[in-house]
Amino acid sequence: MEELLETTKKQKLANWYNKNYKLLLIIPIILLILSLGNLGLSYYRTGDFIEKDITLTGGTSITIITEDQKININELSDFLYGKIENPIIRELSDFRSGKQKAVVVESILEPKELKPVLEDFLNYKLTNENSSIESTGSSLGQSFYKQLRLAIIISFILMAIVVFFLFRSFVPSFAVVISAFADIVMTLAVINFLGMKISAAGITAILMLIGYSVDSDIMLTTRLLKRHGDTNKNLSSAFKTGITMVLTSIIALTVALIITQSFSNVLRQIFTILLIGLGFDILNTWITNVSILKWYLEAKRR
Repeated sequence: MEELLETTKKQKLANWYNKNYKLLLIIPIILLILSLGNLGLSYYRTGDFIEKDITLTGGTSITIITEDQKININELSDFLYGKIENPIIRELSDFRSGKQKAVVVESILEPKELKPVLEDFLNYKLTNENSSIESTGSSLGQSFYKQLRLAIIISFILMAIVVFFLFRSFVPSFAVVISAFADIVMTLAVINFLGMKISAAGITAILMLIGYSVDSDIMLTTRLLKRHGDTNKNLSSAFKTGITMVLTSIIALTVALIITQSFSNVLRQIFTILLIGLGFDILNTWITNVSILKWYLEAKRR
């Protein structure tokens, strides 16, 4: 009896989906339009689609070792307010004990300008023993950013060429490419909404996201185009495989994010961007790509 009820529920869900799958496309279309609008507004205001940190714009990062003397982040922030333009302050802590290990201060100032201000607050000199200083010139940072941006564009173009060569049909290939494009655009929009400043590591994460996005889309498209038989059964089989792949990645990234949350800003940014992107990948693979493919296959059989 329970099996019969379960089968009836699945049949009702399948019937509802077959009638409304085209309407479901409205959801990712609206999100894509809003995301493009967000990126366009960001470009209008700042001249770029994202906010960049000092690794891409140029500036100074000073890490102060605080194992012997803890720094009050609020007091440091209040002290720097008005003295330094838009400083970024981060606390690095031990994962197990939660004890503060270091404080990182980033600014667009040169090291010789930022260091005396921090020494004034700390009341002691910053040396190689109690601190480390990293500096990136503005021209070098901007050049690095241009190269990374070009790498993303070339990677996306090459991915699209491979997809079109693999399936040799416009609609299925377009579905894969537009889904991957939507993953990236929506992820960047959320990053802007959260006020996250992208570093070189963040750009690397976006490059990785292209691979993550295309992986499940190609698997789905191959299952539906290459296998004969009922489309819904092939779709169900592909969904089980694809959602298992994505959820496994999400669980692994979540654990990694929790572990690195307190001591590595680089890894935290990579894992955060990938998690956001994989969330949108579920939407765009199993609504955008599936709906386009199902529409295409039904039209092809008429």
